[in-house]
Amino acid sequence: MSGEVTPTNHVEYSEIISIIERARENAFRAVNRELILMYWEIGKYVSEKVKSDGWGKSVVADFAQFIQRSHPDLKGFSASNIWRMRQFYETYCGNEKLAPLVREISWTHNLIIMSRAKTDEAKEFYLLLCGRNNYTKRELERQMNSLLFERTMISDERNKLFLSKNPGLAALRDSYVLEFLDVPENHKEKELRRSIVANIRDFILEFGKDFSFVGEEYRVQVGNKDFHIDLLFLTENCPAFSLLN
Repeated sequence: MSGEVTPTNHVEYSEIISIIERARENAFRAVNRELILMYWEIGKYVSEKVKSDGWGKSVVADFAQFIQRSHPDLKGFSASNIWRMRQFYETYCGNEKLAPLVREISWTHNLIIMSRAKTDEAKEFYLLLCGRNNYTKRELERQMNSLLFERTMISDERNKLFLSKNPGLAALRDSYVLEFLDVPENHKEKELRRSIVANIRDFILEFGKDFSFVGEEYRVQVGNKDFHIDLLFLTENCPAFSLLN
């Protein structure tokens, strides 16, 4: 039948959805770049006026009121925000390395990094981290509250060397804060793995009586091969729920 839905159709549909999602993401990034560029240009204009014509807070306040009167539909142009645009421009205008990075994240994220990161190195760290991982405002604040940059800088040389040789793992190190695992500072990989598994187990068991924990490293045989299940659970609604190695 011509209207029959098959697994092949689903694969093709998924590919189309991927095209749509990529286009939407590219459109969002393009709009964001233009928005950041606009704030940059306004900040540059105000910065130059402050230097050449002595613009102060009263002039900028009058400018903000003019925008609100003449274009009431425009949002985000309060006097305080216009001053932030000036600060934004003056913070990055002389830095060819960081200036391109600010266009890859939102205005809100830029304000957080600009106000809280004390050095160019810290700004670069969080700009790259935020752009690469598409952090929400809450996640970026969480990482900065945990002093991720400072802790990364003081980590021992062995870890730095390991991450430099394994760039794919650097994203994991950058993205997650693991102090809740309560592992020693100079921990071994096996200790880290065991602690992660234990925390996942406890988290799942907190859902209630529907879960029954069977065991860790649970050995099963499939054909002539042995496999080990990191965590094996039984539930009311299905015979077994497992987290495979």
